[in-house]
Amino acid sequence: MWSVSGAMSRPRPVVLSGPSGAGKSTLMKRLMKEHEGLFGFSVSHTTRNPRPGEENGKGLNNLPMLLGATLLPVAAVISSDELEHSFSCPNESETSDTDYHYTTREAMQQGINNGDFIENAEFSGNMYGTSKASVEDVLAKNVICILDVDIQGVRRIKETDLNPIYISVQPPSMEILEKRLRDRQTETEESLQKRLEAARIDMELSKEDGLFDVVILNDDLDRAYEELKDVLSEEITKVQKAK
Repeated sequence: MWSVSGAMSRPRPVVLSGPSGAGKSTLMKRLMKEHEGLFGFSVSHTTRNPRPGEENGKGLNNLPMLLGATLLPVAAVISSDELEHSFSCPNESETSDTDYHYTTREAMQQGINNGDFIENAEFSGNMYGTSKASVEDVLAKNVICILDVDIQGVRRIKETDLNPIYISVQPPSMEILEKRLRDRQTETEESLQKRLEAARIDMELSKEDGLFDVVILNDDLDRAYEELKDVLSEEITKVQKAK
């Protein structure tokens, strides 16, 4: 089991999970805008080649949050390109700007074998993962880490002593989720159906007793945001007092 040094004296990290289109990104952006500087930023690793304009060691739009390798329940049928669109907000149009620590398959596999990653996955022949060192770096700054993972990632993190707050964000219905995804206009019909199937699985698994500390139903953005803030209020206050 991974042991996190100094965990008791630090603010608890946050594991945020839910299907693409549930509103996680919208809620996180709003939270970090209101509480600037209270959240940590780390960057995932990947073996894929950088795309034009991407830089080594940066993250999604430079947002101050910890992005793990988001593992969809049906990840095997979703490509790495589609994976990166999973961070889009349901209520606004975004461009994907996810940069990583770019590495070789050999180096990353060695790290996985050595137990250096808190989670990892493979998409379309490319490996993705979040290293324990990147998490430790953020925790050492005494800010709140946010890990955006799926149910598989949640289960893996529960095998560590990271002791995060587990939050699931869920859409009010499959019909509303489908409308949100269609309104993005970033999906082909095939990829949309795959994403909807992944969402159905996620929504069902999120009901498992004890898996999450709280499940937020995002049927009203303002209400869902207030609920998220309330859940995190103790950790936010802890960081504010330490600054």
